[in-house]
Amino acid sequence: MNSTAAFRYPRVLSIAGSDSGGGAGIQADLKTFAALGCFGMTAITALTAQNTLGVRSIHAVPLQILADQIDAVVEDIGVDAVKIGMLHSADTVRAVAAALKRHGLKRVVLDPVMIATSGAKLIDDAAIAVLVRELFPLAAVVTPNLDEAALLVGQPLRNEADMEAAARQLIERGAHAVLVKGGHLAGETVSDLLLQRGAAPMWLRAERIASPNTHGTGCTLSSAIASELALGADLPQAVQRAREFVRAALAGGANVRTGAGSGPLNHGVAPHAMHLRPLA
Repeated sequence: MNSTAAFRYPRVLSIAGSDSGGGAGIQADLKTFAALGCFGMTAITALTAQNTLGVRSIHAVPLQILADQIDAVVEDIGVDAVKIGMLHSADTVRAVAAALKRHGLKRVVLDPVMIATSGAKLIDDAAIAVLVRELFPLAAVVTPNLDEAALLVGQPLRNEADMEAAARQLIERGAHAVLVKGGHLAGETVSDLLLQRGAAPMWLRAERIASPNTHGTGCTLSSAIASELALGADLPQAVQRAREFVRAALAGGANVRTGAGSGPLNHGVAPHAMHLRPLA
């Protein structure tokens, strides 16, 4: 080991499922961390067999292996921010919550991955209640899309008023902040809502980017938020910068054909050099 080293990288851990197609999950997270100049690490919760057309099968990682992955990374390398994605079962949720508490991990971005772009359900019903109870209080922000928010609150979200009502309900259920992503609403404008406990709603609106390649958009956004938090941004700044990254990645991949279905974003559209932090 070089004893004269005086720097380290911003370190971001993804606790999520693996996407064999490379467009979402752990694979999208690592690409995002690298594109934003952060050092990415992983704790894989499940293996999925999937491509741009859909999910074929899911195999959960044994809980002890999941816990060991998190412990190994934290104890040696350290973690500045965490992105949590696919948690397939209630026991997996509990194992992750226990690890966050065990290591006192902060700046946690919880993407409640429940439904794949293809429409496949990626979480069992028992896990949803446990997710809210165990992980909402530990997360700096929860980032559901419209379908996931609807599943969490038990009713469809058809407009911005529904989005705000759902965000407030999720705050009441223990979330410190909620980013409800409105990309599935009809119209030429995409509206996202960031609601922090005790703060006024912050709406983020932009023109819709037409692209057939949207697989992994939510994974990429949550990973970008975690990266920005690791780099020192506050939550509103992190969300705004992450949205800009995702929009650039969407535009940069709009005319690319990868597979026969919903393809990935262009994560490498404008990569950053690795950031260096003084070694404490």
